Amino acid sequence: MTTHHRRAVVVGAGIAGLATALRLDRADWEVLVVERAAGRRSGGYAVTFAGQGYDAAERLGVLPRLAERHITPDRMDYVRPDGRTRFSVPGPTVRAMMGSRSLNILRGDIEDVLYTAVTDAASGRVEIRFGSGIADVRQDPDGVDVTLDDGTVERAALLVGADGLHSTTRRLVFGPEEDVRLDLDHMVGVFMLDQVPDGVEPGVTASLTDTGRTLAVVSVGPERAVAFFGYRTDHPQDELAEGPRVALPRAYGDMGWVAPQVLAQLDGAESVYFDTISQMVVDRWSRGRVVLLGDAAWCVTLFAGYGSSLAVAGADALGSALERHPDDLPTALHEWEAEIRPEAERKQQLGRQVKGLYAPADPFRLWLRDLPLRLASFRPVSALLQRRLQLTS
Repeated sequence: MTTHHRRAVVVGAGIAGLATALRLDRADWEVLVVERAAGRRSGGYAVTFAGQGYDAAERLGVLPRLAERHITPDRMDYVRPDGRTRFSVPGPTVRAMMGSRSLNILRGDIEDVLYTAVTDAASGRVEIRFGSGIADVRQDPDGVDVTLDDGTVERAALLVGADGLHSTTRRLVFGPEEDVRLDLDHMVGVFMLDQVPDGVEPGVTASLTDTGRTLAVVSVGPERAVAFFGYRTDHPQDELAEGPRVALPRAYGDMGWVAPQVLAQLDGAESVYFDTISQMVVDRWSRGRVVLLGDAAWCVTLFAGYGSSLAVAGADALGSALERHPDDLPTALHEWEAEIRPEAERKQQLGRQVKGLYAPADPFRLWLRDLPLRLASFRPVSALLQRRLQLTS
C-alpha cells in the first residue's frame, strides 16, 4: 500500500472512532471521520477505564488528560425505597478496589479528551464531518468507495465502522443487525441532571435496587450529577421503540426514594441515552477493506464494564497492525483480530454470566450481589483493603 493510498474513512465520532482517528494519524494515515449526529455528545454513564485501554491511552499520550476527569466518590450509598441507607462504602475503599491503574470516568469525558487530542494534532491529516452518515459501500481490490447520505463518494484504502451498537456500516457490509444481536433482556437510560435531588449528598454516588431495576445518582463534580437507570425487560426492542420518555416513567414511576425528582427532569434533559443492553456476536470483524471496531464489532456491554477500554485498545492495536504490514491489509486485519478477539469474547462471556446480578429480581440475588460491598463497608475490612492495595484516603 503506497503512501498515496493511506487514507481511511472512519464512521462514528464516539470513543472507538476518535481513538481510531488518533492512532491512524500517528501512523501517518489521512483520516476522514463521518458522524451522523449534528454535533458532539456529552455526558453518558460512568465507566471503569482500565486494563488494555489504560495502557493504550498511555501510549497515545492522552492518559494525563483522562486522569484529570477521574471521578473520585467520597462515598457510595446503597439505599432503601424510603431513602434510608442500607450500607455505605467509603471513597478510599472504592478507590482501593479499583486499583491504581484504573479510572472511573464518564464516557462523554473520554470522547472529549480524544476529540481534543485529534483536533490539536499538528499533522492536519484528520477531518471530522458532523451531520454526515453513510448510505452505500462498494469495494474492489484497490480501494473502497463510501457513499455518504448527501451523495458524496469518498475513496479510501480502509473503511472503519466504529458507529456503535446499531452500526450502519455493519448492516451495509455484514448483514442485518438481527442476525448478530444478542439481547440480554435489560435496558439502560442515562442523562445529566440539572439539579442534584434532595437526599443525595454532594460528592456521593447513591443507588437503589429493587424488583429488577436500579436507579443511581452519580456525582460527577460540584453540583453535577448523572441519573442512571437499568432495568429488566422481556421485550427490549419494544421498550426501545417507545423511547425513554415513555418507558422510564412506566418502569420507575412507583419506585420511591428520589425517582420522582429525577423523572421530573427527564423531559427537560438536553440529551438522553437510552438503549437495549445487547452484545454483537460477529464471526469476522473484517470483510475486504471494511473493518468493524468497538461496539459495532463486539459490544461487551456495561455488565462487563470494559467497552470503552476495549475500544481504545482495539484502535491502538489496529494502528500497530497497519504499521507492521503497510502493504498487506488482509494480514494486518487478520493479526489485529487475532489479538483483540480473545479478550472481547472473554468480556462478552463475563457480561452474560453476571447479567442476573445486575438488577436482581428477588431479595436473595440482591443480597448475593451486595455481599462483597457489604463486607467492604465494614471498617476493619475497609482498612485492610486500603493497606493491601497501598492506597490512602
